[in-house]
Amino acid sequence: MTTLIVTTDPENPQRGLLRCGAQHFACVLGRSGIQKQKSEGDGATPTGRYPLRRVLYRADKVAPPRTGLPVGIIQQSDGWCDAPDDPNYNRPVTLPYPASAEEMWRADDLYDLVVVIGHNDAPVVPRAGSAIFMHLAAADRAPTAGCVALAHEDLLQVLAVCDASSVIEIV
Repeated sequence: MTTLIVTTDPENPQRGLLRCGAQHFACVLGRSGIQKQKSEGDGATPTGRYPLRRVLYRADKVAPPRTGLPVGIIQQSDGWCDAPDDPNYNRPVTLPYPASAEEMWRADDLYDLVVVIGHNDAPVVPRAGSAIFMHLAAADRAPTAGCVALAHEDLLQVLAVCDASSVIEIV
């Protein structure tokens, strides 16, 4: 079992370090840093220990990653419901969707490679946060909305050692 450990940079709470075995990778965190209490829209990366559910990727832009995690292809109609009162809150949905939903097929490349983190999904608690992913970092390393973001090559290295028993621990 691979355990990924994410810690914050004490000098910049929007930056951190992801440890994967003996390797360390710079990562970007939520605009509100790491917090124990996560709520929808707060921009925080939630503390806790979570399973890595699956990897999604844009087949038109990147090759399928080498990983032991389940892998799926992102379609143009893929979304992720972020409407707390909707029965599909924090679940994948097909766009267009009648409630608020994040587009997974993005123009900015951040979701060309995405790992679904098992935060608030078993069971889903309304308003406790949705769409917490590990994904690609922006070129300017801008903070995320609560996700953990890595450089493309770093994320590929991490995925190469992950399997269905892997977890991420955000401390």
